[in-house]
Amino acid sequence: MSSEVSAEVSAAPFRVSAAGIAVVGPTAVGKSDLAVALAHAVGGEIVNADSMQLYRGMDIGTAKLTEQERAGVPHHLLDVLDVREDANVATYQAAALGVVAGIRERGHVPVLVGGSGLYVAAVVSGLDFPGTDPVVRARLEADLAEHGAPALHARLKAVDPEAAASILPTNGRKLVRALEVVEVSGGPFRAVLPELGSDSPAAWRRIGVTAPRPALAARIEARVDRMWEQGLVDEVRRLEKDGIREGRTAARALGYAQVLRFLAGQGTEQLARDETISSTRRFVRRQESWFSRDPSIQWLPYDADDLVERALALWTG
Repeated sequence: MSSEVSAEVSAAPFRVSAAGIAVVGPTAVGKSDLAVALAHAVGGEIVNADSMQLYRGMDIGTAKLTEQERAGVPHHLLDVLDVREDANVATYQAAALGVVAGIRERGHVPVLVGGSGLYVAAVVSGLDFPGTDPVVRARLEADLAEHGAPALHARLKAVDPEAAASILPTNGRKLVRALEVVEVSGGPFRAVLPELGSDSPAAWRRIGVTAPRPALAARIEARVDRMWEQGLVDEVRRLEKDGIREGRTAARALGYAQVLRFLAGQGTEQLARDETISSTRRFVRRQESWFSRDPSIQWLPYDADDLVERALALWTG
């Protein structure tokens, strides 16, 4: 993964009190706009931590900022994967840490932004990801294909009940990974991850943006409406030609999975739209649950008139 700096950023006018700024929170809460404003104020460059914005061509459905909306602020780790490739948090971590190091070497401030909790934690909390074994992985994937995800979930429950309780019985990909880690490491799947919020060698300032559930539900519906108005269905049609159905990750993205089912004749376009809204709301609940476990996040209301100023105060404090 790589990203070229596309614009100059002035030196930060504020003293640097942490390794960088991480802007987190649920989908549709306004993280991207805040991150751009902060980057302008502190002399920053933005590092994407949204797993689906890694993909080229997945623009409308991921609410990827346009060049104009980026306002001259360099953005890294956008459009670095083909839709047929699988997103991998360990690979992302290595790329992101390299990008962050380059930003610091230029005397600028890394501004990490995204709602993919594990991707954020991979950068700010120094997660140590267990290795993989291609032979074990291939065997488990064959078991998944033959016996189905519920059978693997039952197997995981027997060897690692805590991990099984946190993974949906239908999430075959994650079940394969959990069983692989258990077999390769000899320990529980979740035991290899440190507590969220634990300091890396240079701590990050973690700023969360929050909204009441009713307001967030309305913002999600408005976002999905915009996605359809901007041409999400046509975007997915183009991505079909690029092989999105061959990818295990991109094809499952919110909005894309629902439109792909519609294009395959499985339901109406209105059903795809409605399911995108309901699936996004469920995803937001999982995001909120993840970020609520990190005590180091300092939360700000999405609709504060002085949101940027309050965020800057947290950075300089």
